[in-house]
Amino acid sequence: MPAVSIVIPMKNEAENVAFLLDEIALACTALDSHEVIVVDDGSTDDTAGRVRDRMAADPALRLLRHATSAGQSAAVHSGVLTARAPIICTLDGDGQNPPAELPKLWGPLLADRTGKLGLVAGQRVGRKDTASKRWASRLANALRARILRDGTRDTGCGLKGFRRDAFLALPYFDHMHRYLPALFRRDGWEVALVDVSHRERRAGRSNYNNLQRALVGLHDLVGVAWLIKRRKKARASEDTGNVV
Repeated sequence: MPAVSIVIPMKNEAENVAFLLDEIALACTALDSHEVIVVDDGSTDDTAGRVRDRMAADPALRLLRHATSAGQSAAVHSGVLTARAPIICTLDGDGQNPPAELPKLWGPLLADRTGKLGLVAGQRVGRKDTASKRWASRLANALRARILRDGTRDTGCGLKGFRRDAFLALPYFDHMHRYLPALFRRDGWEVALVDVSHRERRAGRSNYNNLQRALVGLHDLVGVAWLIKRRKKARASEDTGNVV
């Protein structure tokens, strides 16, 4: 069984497959065992073909495919469901999240002996996006932080590490990947935040725009606030019948 599963959602990222997988393989040399799961979310280019070409030479590499695009959260969820490791790390398939940052995610989770740490979330430093994207993200993060009080300045970063069982116990909905700190805290898990670097896109183009994100973000924010308010407030503990 692998110690860590790396899940990468991809849509029309054929030109980024080779260098991204090479960098992930290099980052994972520190692990005793791992697997890499690429989830092709309804690509219309040769993303799946480029991944498939590498699978014969890399037994740690796996490919999942959505027949039609279902979005980033759906791709991550499919990857986690298929993953075999207890620890999951995710990063975006556009190459803007440097794989060299992955040890910052799995390190605290593998070292945790308390069983309380559920999520390690990356927060981008020195973002290399356009000015309009940075401003839109800043406004969205400020609104989210004010309403949810989740203690993080950047939930849109694709670099995240978490316990597989804890993630699968969360309520699933589209775009949930942007609210993981709030959702993990809702379920009583500790959340660690780490600064990570960011870089420019080398090839291809973004699958999202600022207007799309703003429209769905407002709707999702209301829903997540409702989920937090309605959270379960007690956990059951087993009574073994032993008298001390």
